[in-house]
Amino acid sequence: MELVVDANVLFSALIAPEGLTRELIVGTQLSLFTPEYVLEEFNNHVDELSIKTRLTRNDVVKVLTEIISHSSLKVTPLSELKTTQSKAERISPDPDDVHYFALALKQKCGIWSNDKKLKTQNKVPVYSTTDLINLFKRKK
Repeated sequence: MELVVDANVLFSALIAPEGLTRELIVGTQLSLFTPEYVLEEFNNHVDELSIKTRLTRNDVVKVLTEIISHSSLKVTPLSELKTTQSKAERISPDPDDVHYFALALKQKCGIWSNDKKLKTQNKVPVYSTTDLINLFKRKK
């Protein structure tokens, strides 16, 4: 299954190393994509993540790098989203999430986000972590 993963899901994986979110990212057959915008989001919140994880800033960066390298997460340059940007702007319920929608439209896949507001549109499927866990349980 291919999904665009948002920053908050990655942050959850970072904050809870033994949690189901990290297990889904690293331990499943999901093909994950994220816009390079996530790296900017990460830089904006690294101090907060450091406090929540009780790790140094450098260790937070190392852990995020490990999560990315041990999963199938592909970081997509924003320049590759120009063809879907305007449609994404029309359907995204939140201007801060346009990049995720643009990438989902480009990849023709859903978005993994726990932001309930994103489910208020009907053009791109949005899956919460709970949705994915339930989906994988049914497949077993």
